[in-house]
Amino acid sequence: MTAAAREEREAPAFTPSWHAELELAYARIGECTRPVLRRHQGPLRVQKHLYAEGPEVCQHIVVHPPGGIAGGDRLAISAHVGEGAWAQLTSPGAAKWYRATGPARQTLDLRVAAGATLEWLPQETIVYSGAQAELESRIELTGDARLFYWDIVALGRPASGERFDAGHFQARLDIRRDGQSLWHERQRVVGSDGLLDSPIGLAGQPVFATLIASGEIDAARLDACRALPSAVRGDLTQLPGLLVARCLAAEALHARAWLIVLWRLLRPALLGREALAPRIWNT
Repeated sequence: MTAAAREEREAPAFTPSWHAELELAYARIGECTRPVLRRHQGPLRVQKHLYAEGPEVCQHIVVHPPGGIAGGDRLAISAHVGEGAWAQLTSPGAAKWYRATGPARQTLDLRVAAGATLEWLPQETIVYSGAQAELESRIELTGDARLFYWDIVALGRPASGERFDAGHFQARLDIRRDGQSLWHERQRVVGSDGLLDSPIGLAGQPVFATLIASGEIDAARLDACRALPSAVRGDLTQLPGLLVARCLAAEALHARAWLIVLWRLLRPALLGREALAPRIWNT
């Protein structure tokens, strides 16, 4: 075999990938929250900002036009909510991480200034069997900044009979206030791992979800949240300055419904405003 033929044979196959960035910023101008920065590179966008709740809360829908994330893709999202502003960010549908021969990565960098509020409420993340999904999220809170955050992860596609038997999912979440760590978490699940079925792991449930909100609630509201009828196995923990809710579910739809009901109960107590679900959740 000639050197040229050997080089052609050993060269890696060309696999096109998307590298995309989205940078957002919000400011309080009078009684209104306004988007003051919207910069993108590659296939990441936000739709027109909406004021379903009035001018104080600015809602943006983050869109990834390719519709899925494959090996080699790199997504970077950052948002800064200025003093006194209130931003609510969600997505139009599930984020899908496809089977791949190499890792795909997403970084999320959120900063919330004093007196500001950020709600990060995306729809579910579906990780196909064979995907190599790697996510890193950093959230910085300043002073009395308020946060309402959730994520929903579905491993495999149980409705299609697909188990998560290959690939990996890993995630890192760091939340800090004034430089001090409030929450630090790392997750890594490998296809066919024993944790998928273990009672100390996912207990055979392909979906897991986490809700984290700044602030504290009274015992009566905590008990009311725990008593909610639901198709999920979930519970809540009140930590100093941070409320954490987790669940395991057979379907992403069940986990999302549970989080939404909690959000409706908790938002008035923690953020002082009744919950109005974004219309995109019903489409």
